[in-house]
Amino acid sequence: MTDAPDPATHPAADIDADAPPYHRLLGLTLVDWQDGFARVACEAGPQLRNRSGITHGGVVLSMIDQAAAYAGLWCSVPGNVRRAVTLDLDCRFTGQVKAGRLVAEGRVVSRGRNIFFCRTEVFDAAGTMVAFGASTHRWRAGSETSEGVKPGAPAADP
Repeated sequence: MTDAPDPATHPAADIDADAPPYHRLLGLTLVDWQDGFARVACEAGPQLRNRSGITHGGVVLSMIDQAAAYAGLWCSVPGNVRRAVTLDLDCRFTGQVKAGRLVAEGRVVSRGRNIFFCRTEVFDAAGTMVAFGASTHRWRAGSETSEGVKPGAPAADP
């Protein structure tokens, strides 16, 4: 499950201290966030390399998942949050990254009552696309509208 931080306090800031440890482990930063769009960045250092010396593909896939989810989780009510789960996620790698800043840009391409679909592209520090993907997400109960829910509200599904 992904919780989007409150846009009033995190409009373009590091993912907050309450983020899951996995996000902090990767060093994800929420750079830009608006309805239907999110930009997430990460510094690809040696700690994120695989044994071939390039950034692990799982890092890139995680960025695709996070940028897409945030694109569908923008919340119009300060203090509220929206929640979703990823139903389907795919990725195509078009290049390799040894080190440097990676940026993932996620866009909602279609949304229904409970489901939203996204496309995401990942770029290296030179602006070259190194991966792209598509994903399907389902809003958790109460998160289907941009108003979202109070942070402590249960994430029960119908």
